[in-house]
Amino acid sequence: MKRSASAVWTGNISQGSGTLTTHSGVLTNSPYSFQTRFGDQPGTNPEELIAAAHAGCFSMALSLILGEAGMKPEKIETTATVSLIKDASGFTITESHLDVTATIPGADPAAFQQAAQAAESGCPVSKLFKAQITMEARLAA
Repeated sequence: MKRSASAVWTGNISQGSGTLTTHSGVLTNSPYSFQTRFGDQPGTNPEELIAAAHAGCFSMALSLILGEAGMKPEKIETTATVSLIKDASGFTITESHLDVTATIPGADPAAFQQAAQAAESGCPVSKLFKAQITMEARLAA
């Protein structure tokens, strides 16, 4: 299986701009620029898209692992926060933090934590990162 997306950039880094398009068409000429990445201008940026990919991948992996363990999640909510810092070598993504809340009637908390850890390390997007990945996972009341 292969998935693709494309980027078109015109101009210099600070005043130029670009668009992102995915093969599926979910994103079509979605704007991005220096200001959408480092400022407040509306539009997307690579880190936001990486965070969305990580949150989505993790949630699906957790659903699979929970099902294999006999737990039936009603809802899994995951927010991924990707950290981008400027260091001596330029900009580096240093971390992706997963904040997870799952609604699973009758779930054993220890079994849930075990499943969450397995999903964090087994999710294909997690495997892609060389960055530190942290997580908070909890069952909804």
